[in-house]
Amino acid sequence: MDTWVIVLIVVVAVVLLAVLALALAKRNRIGAARKREQAREHLQEAQLRGVQAEKEQALAEEQAARARRERAEVEERTRLAEQEAAQRAATAHEHATAAEELRAKAEKLAPGLGTEQHGRHTDGGATRR
Repeated sequence: MDTWVIVLIVVVAVVLLAVLALALAKRNRIGAARKREQAREHLQEAQLRGVQAEKEQALAEEQAARARRERAEVEERTRLAEQEAAQRAATAHEHATAAEELRAKAEKLAPGLGTEQHGRHTDGGATRR
């Protein structure tokens, strides 16, 4: 084989290796650029989700605060209603005590009169109910 054929084969082989090396380098650059673009997209998505998470957290905190406020209002209304009920029960007890005292006085003043009147009021009261 002639020397020039060997040189030609070596030159062609070197050129092929150089072209192959350039193609691999270009592919690596394209792959790296693609990875950077994907990384940017992931960062943008992460930022959007972070904003959404903060918004949801703020809404959750607001909802919890509203629930606590409503619970406190309900507890206050309940406390007031119970207080009013206790006052009414005390007033009812006072009225019952006063009624009993008046019945006792009436019985002392006119014995037997209270049973006649009491019987009529009980019947009338039962009919009205």
